[in-house]
Amino acid sequence: MPISFDSQKVFYRTPFGAVEQGTSVHFRILVPKQEHSKIIELCVKYDFDYNWEYIKLIWCGKFDDATEIWEGDFAPDRMGLYWYCFRLSTPNGNRYLVPSDPFEKSKIQDHPERSWQLTCYKKGFDTPKWPVGGVMYQIFPDRFNFSGEEKKLERTDFTRNNDWYATPVWQPNEHGEITNSDFFMGDLKGITQKLDYLEHLGVSCIYLNPIGEAYSNHRYDTGDYSKIDPILGTEDDFKELCAEAKKRGIHVINDGVFSHTGSDSVYFNRSGRYGDGGAYRDKNSPYYSWYKFNEWPDNYNSWWGFYTLPEVIETSPAFNEYINGENGIIRKYMRLGNSGWRLDVADELPDEFMENLRKSVKAENPEAIIIGEVWEDASNKESYGARRKFLLGEQLDSVMNYVFRGAILDFCRGQEARYTMAAIMSVIENYPRPVLRVLMNSLSTHDTERALTVIAGEPLNGRDRCWQANTHLSREQRERGVKLLKIAAAMQYTLPGFPCVYYGDEAGLEGYRDPFNRACYPWGREDKELVEWHSKLGKLRESCSALWDGEFIDAYAYGKRLAYIRHDKETALYCAFNMYDEEVVIDPPPGYTNARVLFGSRYENQKLYVKPLSCEFLLVDLK
Repeated sequence: MPISFDSQKVFYRTPFGAVEQGTSVHFRILVPKQEHSKIIELCVKYDFDYNWEYIKLIWCGKFDDATEIWEGDFAPDRMGLYWYCFRLSTPNGNRYLVPSDPFEKSKIQDHPERSWQLTCYKKGFDTPKWPVGGVMYQIFPDRFNFSGEEKKLERTDFTRNNDWYATPVWQPNEHGEITNSDFFMGDLKGITQKLDYLEHLGVSCIYLNPIGEAYSNHRYDTGDYSKIDPILGTEDDFKELCAEAKKRGIHVINDGVFSHTGSDSVYFNRSGRYGDGGAYRDKNSPYYSWYKFNEWPDNYNSWWGFYTLPEVIETSPAFNEYINGENGIIRKYMRLGNSGWRLDVADELPDEFMENLRKSVKAENPEAIIIGEVWEDASNKESYGARRKFLLGEQLDSVMNYVFRGAILDFCRGQEARYTMAAIMSVIENYPRPVLRVLMNSLSTHDTERALTVIAGEPLNGRDRCWQANTHLSREQRERGVKLLKIAAAMQYTLPGFPCVYYGDEAGLEGYRDPFNRACYPWGREDKELVEWHSKLGKLRESCSALWDGEFIDAYAYGKRLAYIRHDKETALYCAFNMYDEEVVIDPPPGYTNARVLFGSRYENQKLYVKPLSCEFLLVDLK
């Protein structure tokens, strides 16, 4: 019995994926003749609307002796999400064709229950071209590289760690507080010094965690948006970094932390570091309207209850002007040389603020990129009681793709390949094509465990910091982990989007959660095999046009084997991944007889022999 409907196959739905406003979508379903359907309708409704629209399908003949073909069209015209299923009028009443699991795809039953998603985005929506085919590199500035230049610092309320290879401080202080006030003195000039290394990796974009004046090593507790943190250097150092990076074809983007400031800031000034001003000390402060005081001054809204991070009211005209205005913070750093922004906790920023931010960014540079931190599927995310509009063409260009991260790492930990492919295909189906080509695909970030630890180490399972500090990969775990990380990186670099390497992942850094995932880059102690693997993948992305904006085809997903094809008019790349502890023999699809084998596997008589815990790519030039 053939599958009745598979929303991810063009035989059933054309075009596949999200569509622009006004695009006609053609549906084809296969219905068992035994249903005796007299009328079949496409049932479709706009997101939270109450009423459904019913569109009659046309009977188009037989697929086989037991199966009928029904077809119809629908053109969504509103930006947002549509939901659809199919209603069969039978002698026994109405029956419904609805989504099923990743294996069955669809099923016919007596009740509608579930629907498929159709994303409709703004007509003409486009995203920047420069990230396509490149590689992003995330840097936690305190831990990447120290230039050796000593700074004249006024503050003394921090600890300097002189051992670059030491574990970051993780114990609470004498008051039981985690202050994140230990610094390794990484700086902007230190990053500039390593641009040749980043160029060797194929990096085309540096994403910097916050660099504004702040008092913790992570700098998400902004003290002054308008100033570079003195430990990192000066405004001229940032301009030099951007300029020198540009000479190498590397862009720089900043981290925008706009849902909260630090309590120890020129704006709030709880500790009095900035004199008598600030919202905490003066109701007449120009920053007072930025904050929500329940009872001034000590009772105020703060980010997730952390009193050191008072929340801002992003819709405050004063705050919006300060950040998004003609001479606001957004444009200030763009004029210094940056190429866009990553927005911290984007799902906590209101639509109005994000739309204003986009206008500010694009007015300064239409090719600048805006990336949001969203942990779930960003196309159907709900927060604060509303469906978010992140990817519809008026807010973000891209998001941090944690969905792909989960799919890749779970596969490397033994997940059935069909579930991995289902997660990948759900993003490809739901996200607009302009977004897909610039998706920020990370395996690790400053907020997660290191990828090497996730795929090869003991599961965290809620264990405390003491356990995390004293638990490391054994030699056997590490050897296996390096093999798995090479598989994970190969997927990261070849799936739709823009791979983002978290500094040190390519050098073999391990570590559980903050602060163990924020250790210093191991200069002189790198895993050279991993570094060169990432460099090789970077060169592949630069040369293989299929990875820039090519089509994605699910070629095989079963057990511990997964394969897909990326292709455009010039190149085709067959990517095969083997998670078995034994060699597997693969029959590549037609068209790869004269393919180039990229990683040295045996390929003879149309048989590809992929070694245990490894991957292989076959590249064909179609020109």
